[in-house]
Amino acid sequence: MKTLYPYGVFTRLSKVAALVIAGAGAASAEPVDLLAFGDSLTQGYGLVDGEGFVPQLQAWLRERGHDVTIVNGGVSGDTTSGGLSRVDWSLTPEIDAMILALGGNDVLRGLPPELTRSNLDGILEAAEARGVEVLLVGLVAPGNYGPDFAASFDAIYPDLSEKHHTLFYPDFFAALKAEGTSPEAMARFMQGDGLHPSAEGVTRIVDGIGPLVEELLERADAE
Repeated sequence: MKTLYPYGVFTRLSKVAALVIAGAGAASAEPVDLLAFGDSLTQGYGLVDGEGFVPQLQAWLRERGHDVTIVNGGVSGDTTSGGLSRVDWSLTPEIDAMILALGGNDVLRGLPPELTRSNLDGILEAAEARGVEVLLVGLVAPGNYGPDFAASFDAIYPDLSEKHHTLFYPDFFAALKAEGTSPEAMARFMQGDGLHPSAEGVTRIVDGIGPLVEELLERADAE
């Protein structure tokens, strides 16, 4: 199975144990290659090996019996334009499913929401053409660009998820906001730059998004 950045080690199971797991329906029926396609949040910026989003998510899934290998398709600083330019060669033939988490750098640069929408639409069309199941992960725009910008940006993700029939997780940082959205509350789970989650923050993010990723794997198995 080809992958760019495989994480974790498969546990050796006896035939009896394997049958028990299969009978319980806990594990993925077939091995799944999953592309995590995004920016520095996906890539694991500022964290040591094993602490980023991809390795933590893969460990979370494998602990629950899923035979999955995650390809780290995160590029620090990437915009949705960059994602659109590389999606065709990123969706290699073995990829069964994709987590799409782009748009944060578009906001940081104040790019027009209509450009972000068009780029994400193109990425989803590329996945759709290849029969790749997608979990679209959204972001919530900050208020410093004004209410019109925020409304236009925030509508992108639910609209495109409905259009392309993807699974949808509204906010990458949702799990970190459970105890409040103030800078003080968020700082507990963020690195010093205030933009990227700490290792503990990533753990919370994975716990929040994990069940939807399991549903994504089920969809990929059904294809």
